[in-house]
Amino acid sequence: MKKDKIKRFDFAKKPHKPCFLFYVARKIICEPDLKKRGFVLRKKNMEGLEGPYLLLLTHSSMVDFNIMATAVEPGTANNVMTLEGFNTYTEVLMRSLGVLGTRKFISDLHLIKNIKYCMEKLGNNFALFPEARYSLDGCTSYIPESVGKMIHLLKVPVVVICIHGNFVTCPQWNKKNKKTYVEAEMIKLLDKEEAASLSPEEINRRLRESFQYDDYRWQLENRIKIDHPGRADGLHRLLYKCPACMTESETDSAGDRLWCKHCGKNWRMDEYGQLHAEQGETEFAHIPDWSNWERECVRKEIQDGTYYFEDKVRVETLPNSLKFYQQGMGTFIQTPTETKIICNYYGEEYTLVRSARNLESMHIEYDYLGRGDCVDISIPDDSFWCYLSKRDAITKISFATEEMHKKAMEK
Repeated sequence: MKKDKIKRFDFAKKPHKPCFLFYVARKIICEPDLKKRGFVLRKKNMEGLEGPYLLLLTHSSMVDFNIMATAVEPGTANNVMTLEGFNTYTEVLMRSLGVLGTRKFISDLHLIKNIKYCMEKLGNNFALFPEARYSLDGCTSYIPESVGKMIHLLKVPVVVICIHGNFVTCPQWNKKNKKTYVEAEMIKLLDKEEAASLSPEEINRRLRESFQYDDYRWQLENRIKIDHPGRADGLHRLLYKCPACMTESETDSAGDRLWCKHCGKNWRMDEYGQLHAEQGETEFAHIPDWSNWERECVRKEIQDGTYYFEDKVRVETLPNSLKFYQQGMGTFIQTPTETKIICNYYGEEYTLVRSARNLESMHIEYDYLGRGDCVDISIPDDSFWCYLSKRDAITKISFATEEMHKKAMEK
């Protein structure tokens, strides 16, 4: 199909308040799920709050949407979802629920205008996940600088919900929902006057302070027992580099164990999310310490200019909410200064280049819908989903993208 014949998603279309289905979903899906988990919501500094307000939530699993819908009771909230969600649940349903469509990690003026419309014209609360993706290791993800600018522009009260237990119950590298205990704190971070008067930099500083979380540490300190027999399945996708032999993409996992196929070392994950080496020293008992070490290794490669990744990828594009379009095989290349995709694009040769400066983070999916590990890079009117040939590489690509951006911004 010719690209000029492809229907594009209408980001400018005005949203409306969520229909009655929002209340139905809250009563038959959200509240029953949270009740089974023994969910507790603690509110702080919420006295005198007058809406509409901007609700910012930490983001680790689908449980977060249940918490969002319940926290705004008795009212509703418009919120944002990327186009693959519209593709999964249909655009008609999402728009009826007051959901705005967007793409990840691009400038989206329509989104800002429609958020303002929801709050100023519809008088509705608005819920947003500023990390823009699920956490990879149960800790705070990258929060764009643009969030502070948006809050300063909106000049509305800001409420933050920091959730605990949502990651360890269903991490992205292991999507078996353990249905365990979840809790959250709901705090008024800024009133209307502060949002209008504080600088975007100060707003971001306060937001990042309130968004600090470590789900594995929380699990250990609160003795939240997860004895699911497959609790370590897929852990190798996150912990792709062996600290014993330094080999990458040779770890594997199953049941409650993780091991390196290259050197033979293995670790057991206990019921409280801690790792124990079954021979020799335990390099990292705390899983985020291991992933942070991997990130430091990538940062060093970026800094000294040795980082390079290239792979043959299967490319699909998502110009709208209707379907993914097959573009055949292409090449994905990442260097310390740019990320590049070379592929067919609706019958034409095409090269997409995003510099380290203007690509602040990367949307990745572990085995997306059973179709393989992929990275998603967007331009304003399309998204390129690249399914990798190489094993267990997307976590490193994600780390590299953020470290490349940090270095570019330092310059």
